[in-house]
Order: sequence, then C-alpha cells, then structure tokens
Amino acid sequence: MTAERVRFAPSPTGYLHIGGVRTALYNWLWARKTKGTFVLRIEDTDVERSTAESTQVIFDAMKWLGLDWDEGPGVGGPNGPYFQTQRLEIYKDFADKMIERGTAYRCYATKEELDAERERQSKGGNPYFKYPGWWRDKGPKDWLDDKPYVVRLKTPKSGTTGWVDLVKGRIDVPNEQQQDVVLIRQNGMPLYNFGAAIDDLTMGITLVARGDDHVVNTPIQILIYEALGKTAPKLAHLPMINGPDGKKLSKRNAAVSVAEYRDMGFLPDAVLNYLARLGWSHGDQEIFSRAEMIEHFDWSHCGRTAAQYDLKKFQFVQSSHLRALSDTDLGALARPFLANDLKVDDARYDAAVGTVKTRATTLVETAQMVDFYFRDTLSFDEKAVAKFLVPAAAATLTDFRAHLAAQSAFDRASLEAATTAWLTEKGLQIKDVAQAARVSLTGKSQSPGLYEVLEVLGKDRSLARLEAGAAMASRTTGA
Repeated sequence: MTAERVRFAPSPTGYLHIGGVRTALYNWLWARKTKGTFVLRIEDTDVERSTAESTQVIFDAMKWLGLDWDEGPGVGGPNGPYFQTQRLEIYKDFADKMIERGTAYRCYATKEELDAERERQSKGGNPYFKYPGWWRDKGPKDWLDDKPYVVRLKTPKSGTTGWVDLVKGRIDVPNEQQQDVVLIRQNGMPLYNFGAAIDDLTMGITLVARGDDHVVNTPIQILIYEALGKTAPKLAHLPMINGPDGKKLSKRNAAVSVAEYRDMGFLPDAVLNYLARLGWSHGDQEIFSRAEMIEHFDWSHCGRTAAQYDLKKFQFVQSSHLRALSDTDLGALARPFLANDLKVDDARYDAAVGTVKTRATTLVETAQMVDFYFRDTLSFDEKAVAKFLVPAAAATLTDFRAHLAAQSAFDRASLEAATTAWLTEKGLQIKDVAQAARVSLTGKSQSPGLYEVLEVLGKDRSLARLEAGAAMASRTTGA
C-alpha cells in the first residue's frame, strides 16, 4: 500500500465543528493505515474573522481527540509555513508563473465597472454574474502601471473537467459552467481555490478528502493544476452530516462543537468512533478501537448520501467505551468533573466509580453519581423521602441497621447473605427494606445496588446513614 500524504485544513474562524473532525479523522486514519503523513495547515486568509483564539481551539481539540499531525504548526516540516497568511509570496510566485504560461492574467477591472456589468447582466435575466473576460486576452503591453489588479484564471471555454471520486465515482463538469475566477485579490490574498490548490501542490498532498460541499470547487482546482502542467491529487468527497430533523447539522438541532462533547464528559475515542460510523461502515460492527478503525477504514465503504446525527446512538457508543475502561482509568478521567467542594476518600474512590460504571453515560454523570459516597451531609431528593421514608419504614430500618451492625464481614457477598437471612427470619421481602435503605444511604431512589453501596460506604458510614434515615422516617409521624 502506497504511503499517502493527506491533510486537514480548517479555517480558524470559530469552534471546530464535528463535521470537520470527521474529515480530519478520515484523513488521519488513512495516513496511519498507509503509514503515510497527516498534515495540518491553517487556512487563515479570512483575516477579519480568523483569530488566534480560534486557532488554539483547533489545536486543543485535535490534541484532546488524539489526532496527532506529522507536519504543521508546532511540529514543523519541510513544506511550511503551515499558515496561509505566511505563504503569500508562494502564491504570488505561482500566479506569476501562470501569467507567463498564458493560463492566468491580470485583470484591472474596477469595482465600479464590475458592479455596472453585474447590474446589466441581472437586468438581462442572468441571475448569476459571469465575468465577461475584458482582460482575458491582454498582456504586459496592456498593463496599467501603478493600478491595482487581481489575477484571474483563464478557464477553458469548451470541454469538461472531471475526476474519479473515491467516494462518489465519476464526476464531469462542463467548462462552460465555469468562469475566469479570481485567484489572488488586489491585496495579495489568495482566494480559497487558489490557496488550497497551491498548498496541496507544494505540500505534496496525494489525496484530498473533504466534505462534498467542496465538489463545486474541485473543477477549478483541477484546472489550476492543469494550468501549471501538474496532475491533481486523488479526491474523495464525503457526504454531509444532517441533524436529527434531516436538515444541515447546526447548533439548532445538535451539539456541533468538539468542545461541547469534551465539556459534557464524552471520551475522545467514543467521539471518533461515532463520527467514523457517521458516513463509513465495516459490516455491522458499531464499536471500534482506534486500532480497529485504522485497520478497517477504506474509501469504498464511505456512504454517498448524507449521514444523520443520532444522539441516542452517540450515547450508546459513548457508554460502551466508558464501560470498557478499568475502574482506575475511568476514575482518573472523571476526577476533573467532580464538584470543587467534594473531599474524595482516595481509598474508596475507584470502588465507588466501579459501582456506577454501568449506569453512567459520560464522565460528568460518573462524577455526579459517585458524589453521595463522599458527602458528610447528604442532599435528599424530597420526592424520594416522601415516598419511601414513611413511618412504617422507621422500625424496619432500625432493625436492619442493628442486624448489619452485628456483621463482622462487610463485603457485598457477605452483606447479601446476611440480609437474605435477616429477611427470612423477619418474614420480609427485599422490597420491604431496599428502597428506604437506598434513600437513607444515598439520598436518592435510584443508585447502584444496595450491597455495592454498603460495601463502598463501609460499615461506620452505612450504619450512621441508616440511623439518620430511620430518624427521618420517625419524624414524619409527628412523634
């Protein structure tokens, strides 16, 4: 398998969208599978919207996800700089070469002239402006000294431009649908198509994989390659991700920022697993490790139609990855999400995490679910108290507490055996004590299993909480 050079080229104009992360992931997987090179470059030519903060958001998100890059900012490489605003001389040199070859030209048309032509075309029934080529056939002898100009591509007027897309198959676009697009603005900034094409060329990119909203840009980029006498890289255009309502995924219908999932306590591997499956498949397998994704990923099994975001499926993938962690690893990951005022008993912490692992979906939920183990004063669910800590429960809780106090072994197996014997002796069923005990021990009606909770709390804390629960139940009698 040939080692590929692939890239991810985000614009630092806001948060990193999970659709962009999927693009980065597919490129990263292919680089790792082919033992190739994954390049990160920053397309920051939108100087009004690009910010250092947004650039750092990209770096932080990529690092959190573990999508390490082989060339790019902070890493370096032989093809830098990796910020487009630092490559302006490179773009100018290539534009000048194209002008010399007769495949591009200087255009001195003014804004006023273009606006007037745009209005004329509009009145003529043409809703899409097409530059009329005023400067197309002019050369150096016609250039206007000291006048601003843009550089335009001399687009072929006939024939087609096409490629075999690794995802979508053969695509051909008539050249007559194109126009002499601007390559470089008057201020020296490249437009997207020119900057991307020149960067891909000079960085030796062998395969460009990106969202299918870029299909419209591809013919122009291929023509730029051809105008320089070069061959364009292989291309793969990935279907978009729609929200649960079938519309384009946005903040209105889903969480779309990588940072949101990090802050909600999702695991990086789970995020990547879900995004990988949101447009690619390997049989019926749903849960993948990174190694499995690298092993199985290919372009032929990427879907051609839009994928649909499904939060429930995302949560299923997340919980599957969470449960696969050891108690110690999960506990370490959940620690940053614990309440700031919580004083954790480290000796009991991993065991506490183990009791909630099958019930929690995220790291946030894990932290919330173990909170009660380490509180000196419980926060009680009022509805649970009203329903289960009733007068009839007081005596039962007191008797249950006394029985547990007499036990020397306080592990869950011994506690279950002792409780079963006590229930038999008293002619009771577990439901007669379990919920009242649960609320007394945890403050809630839903929690890990009774014997797990008793074991992790330990004998002294368990007896104290059962005594307090019996007292709460007694007070409801008015005694």
